[in-house]
Amino acid sequence: MSKNPFLSEAWLDAIIALQEEYDGQLPPPAVKMKMNQIVKGMPFGDEVLHFHLDSSEGAGKLGKGHVDGADVTVTTDYDTARALVVDQNQAAAMQAFMSGRIKVDGDMTKIMTPQPPKNDAQKELDQKIMEMTS
Repeated sequence: MSKNPFLSEAWLDAIIALQEEYDGQLPPPAVKMKMNQIVKGMPFGDEVLHFHLDSSEGAGKLGKGHVDGADVTVTTDYDTARALVVDQNQAAAMQAFMSGRIKVDGDMTKIMTPQPPKNDAQKELDQKIMEMTS
């Protein structure tokens, strides 16, 4: 699998393809929700990226653009998003939230609910995502 820059068009396409590959194998999300995400200060492509995560039907699906009827919208900058997802730096998440670099509009409880333990398929998927991310 080739490496793609985090949140690039090619990276998003690869994530969407992996979702299909792992369909039905991942644990259900703790909360069903529709979450729109806005990432500002993108180092490539458009300055602002809009995408969503929809788990309203029992499986988390990432998609391009925004989804109608979102329960929550999270806005952040590219560097913070990268620290959270790629570096998995939870301390950076708290610091970014407290300093206003992460903004949440809507039902914050939806994103605060702890996720269920990862099964083997989720761990394998996470590893593939890390290996394809530059």
